[in-house]
Amino acid sequence: MTEKDTAIFAGGCFWCMVQPFDTQPGIESVVSGYTGGHTVNPTYAEVASHTTGHTEAVKITFDPSIISYAQLVEIYWRQTDPTDASGQFQDRGDSYRPVIFVNSPAQRAAAEKSKAALAASGRFDEPIVTTIEDAQPFYPAETEHQDFYRKNPFRYQIEEMGGRQDFIQNKWR
Repeated sequence: MTEKDTAIFAGGCFWCMVQPFDTQPGIESVVSGYTGGHTVNPTYAEVASHTTGHTEAVKITFDPSIISYAQLVEIYWRQTDPTDASGQFQDRGDSYRPVIFVNSPAQRAAAEKSKAALAASGRFDEPIVTTIEDAQPFYPAETEHQDFYRKNPFRYQIEEMGGRQDFIQNKWR
């Protein structure tokens, strides 16, 4: 049996963070949820109230013999504005802050190396403010938030028009 690993990334609305990972070889699952806060088993409404300390995030289960954690971090950067600590695109507030949650020293080293390389690349004029934090308990979001891009393609498209796709086109292509 092949060893599986997990990665947790917060990059704004979790609806918009599933598809870029879900479509990669070696990805077993991408679950939308909440992490980094103090409320046990929060609801979407509680997280949206900005009182739980949680961020919307995705938990990715992957096969490291097919796709590496470092590759996942590179995909992550290309979905976010790493210079915006106050949210992502139209999604504002602490529940949308960009965070790489690491679950091992190896993941921390890979994330820090990647962040340093991005900062040194000159791609952005502003500092890279995405934080790298230890993984916290992850609480899967309600069923209606899972695989949102597949179940609600029109609403997903509207969310994507909030600036994320334009930013990706301008900064990452």
